[in-house]
Amino acid sequence: MKAERPDEKVYCRSVWISDVHLGSAHSKADELLALLDRVQCEKLYLVGDIIDLLAMQKRVNWPTSHNQVIRKIMKLSRRKTKVIYVPGNHDWAFRTLCNSELGAIDIRRKVIHTTANGKQMLVTHGDELDYAVRFTRLNRLLGDLAYDILMWLNRWNDRVRDSLKRPRWSLATWVKGNVGKAEQAINAYQEAGIRLALDRGLDGIICGHLHYPAIREYCGVMYCNDGDWVENCTALVEDFSGTFRLIRCTPSPGDTGEIFIADVTEACTI
Repeated sequence: MKAERPDEKVYCRSVWISDVHLGSAHSKADELLALLDRVQCEKLYLVGDIIDLLAMQKRVNWPTSHNQVIRKIMKLSRRKTKVIYVPGNHDWAFRTLCNSELGAIDIRRKVIHTTANGKQMLVTHGDELDYAVRFTRLNRLLGDLAYDILMWLNRWNDRVRDSLKRPRWSLATWVKGNVGKAEQAINAYQEAGIRLALDRGLDGIICGHLHYPAIREYCGVMYCNDGDWVENCTALVEDFSGTFRLIRCTPSPGDTGEIFIADVTEACTI
């Protein structure tokens, strides 16, 4: 499974997306639409924070592309794709609907996914792992403010790089991977996810929440984070052998309107 042309289909067994944050000015719905238009899969997991109810309490940003994402997901659910929605902390209100259906979409608090090669993976948004990142309330508030500033800078960075016909590059993701405390927090979060899977006797965990796409294996347990659609525009996919990959959607350099899909990690399986 590898797609690098803007018109190429993505064929796979399962897809996980999270942290779309529809209703927020940061959401990159056009890139997600490009993926949903080209993907053909048996199962689509929505791993939380699809709609940003928290951001919409302050200010609603809902362009046409956000409606198109919702309509496309509903359309997929009515066809051959099984859609499972696991609400997150930004769309927490939908957790009251867990163990029920919204149209043809199953809503679950957590779910166990069985891979093509028989491995069992816990699928959860991941906010329950925040305990591993021990910050005071003041630090969290300062962190939220810094993140908002980073995302504002990201949007201007995208515009400048588009005008220069250069590939996009996420400042926020670079900071997470290169600032000491941010890197420590990411490692602590990933290790907490691995421990959760181990404690439940499972083969791995698939989550979102962190906005940091990754596939990591430790002691035979796999940690997969599908990323987000505000910084990285990534999804996790499983092929028909049970192998996982991360893929990314990126606009072509310049103002052509094309969006490319490409692998961003080596294949990984357990």
